[in-house]
Amino acid sequence: MGKGYLLMQLVTYQGSQGPRVGRLLGSGIVDLGFADMTQFLAQPDWHEQARAAERLAPQLDGARLLAPVTRPGKFIGIGLNYSDHAAESGMPVPKQPILFAKFSNAIAGPYDPILHPGETVTAKLDWEVELGVVIGRKCRRVSVENALQYVAGYTVINDVSARDLQMFDGQWLKGKTCDGFAPMGPVLVTADEVPDPQNLPLSLTVNGETMQQGSTAKMVFGVAELVSFLSGLMTLEPGDVIATGTPPGVGMGRKPQVFLRVGDVVRCEIPGIGFIENRVELDA
Repeated sequence: MGKGYLLMQLVTYQGSQGPRVGRLLGSGIVDLGFADMTQFLAQPDWHEQARAAERLAPQLDGARLLAPVTRPGKFIGIGLNYSDHAAESGMPVPKQPILFAKFSNAIAGPYDPILHPGETVTAKLDWEVELGVVIGRKCRRVSVENALQYVAGYTVINDVSARDLQMFDGQWLKGKTCDGFAPMGPVLVTADEVPDPQNLPLSLTVNGETMQQGSTAKMVFGVAELVSFLSGLMTLEPGDVIATGTPPGVGMGRKPQVFLRVGDVVRCEIPGIGFIENRVELDA
């Protein structure tokens, strides 16, 4: 990966008039002139615009970071994409990627609360650290060999899941897309800074206790395979997000099972991209 001050890290932050897209440089941010990451990535020369920000002095320090992509056109989740996670879930390793969706209401910032809907809605609120992939170019029916050329970059995602809702009748969506169920961030590290997305460690702690440790090397379907497969089903657009699955260690797979409660603090980390940290709060 790239090192130090010039690492290409794109962010969405809260400006005085609303969300703004910027490039993180040191502890400051250079505004890139857009209010939405999806709009920014739709520019053919977005990478050159972001690179040119190196010549400018950062103007903002301490701004509140939002999710890098606050309203993706598509948020596609991949289920059971680590064989050892499939085993702990008591399910077979899939022969094709298992797909589900989250809607934009689920998106939360890197340090925003995880909203617990309350015990009457779910008693089994679970965690899932995942590598997030953000599409950077319109992508339709691309080969595995060319698929990574369409990736803008990578981020950290917690695929928060209400297991009782998810498993009740096979409609995963109900347990996946409640408000605040997709904390994301803290940055979007551009793809050129990540030579091999299949060689990234990822981890998750709850209240400081390690619950998940894994590597993207253990994915059943790698990033290139997922982008190629999805682009064969649907046109992928700039700003679309793919949550690539989680390693073992989720609460549902533990014996006895463990689930999140109000007050718990969840930290998800991928070295070289960063960490997100979210406290569970009751959704009043």
